[in-house]
Amino acid sequence: MWSKVRDFLFEKAGEPEPDRNKHTLDELHIAAAALMVEAAMLDGNFDEQEKSAIVHVCKRHFNIDCDTARKLVEEAQKQQKDAVDIHNFISKFAPHFDHAERLKIMEMMWEVVYADGELHSYEANLMRRVCGLLGVKDQENGDLRKQVLARIEAGNNSLQTASV
Repeated sequence: MWSKVRDFLFEKAGEPEPDRNKHTLDELHIAAAALMVEAAMLDGNFDEQEKSAIVHVCKRHFNIDCDTARKLVEEAQKQQKDAVDIHNFISKFAPHFDHAERLKIMEMMWEVVYADGELHSYEANLMRRVCGLLGVKDQENGDLRKQVLARIEAGNNSLQTASV
């Protein structure tokens, strides 16, 4: 899997271009994890809570085990450090993902952005930019945000009820 990550992110010069109308599941995982790491790091504090949130989101949405999710997040962190901007990264994969996959990436990013309980202005800006770059409508993005907030609120209410 990690060789696929490397090859996807750093295409080797001179090699024939693979069929770019298709993508692998690994490419979706890589793209989503890297964008989630970017979102988590924007407020200047990438703590264990946010890292755990990304691992949890990857496990749940990709149906992978904890070790694989942790390795995916570690690799995404490395790639994020080397990235110049998100536009180049997104433009590499976005045209080859269908609309449902793009919505799933946005939903996952909202989960990570709200992992620390608040939306920082830099995170909000990133979400607007990614939304535009992925071709997701503002209304759809807003609906995803509300769904994530409702799930978080429902989870917090159930935790409060259980502790009483």
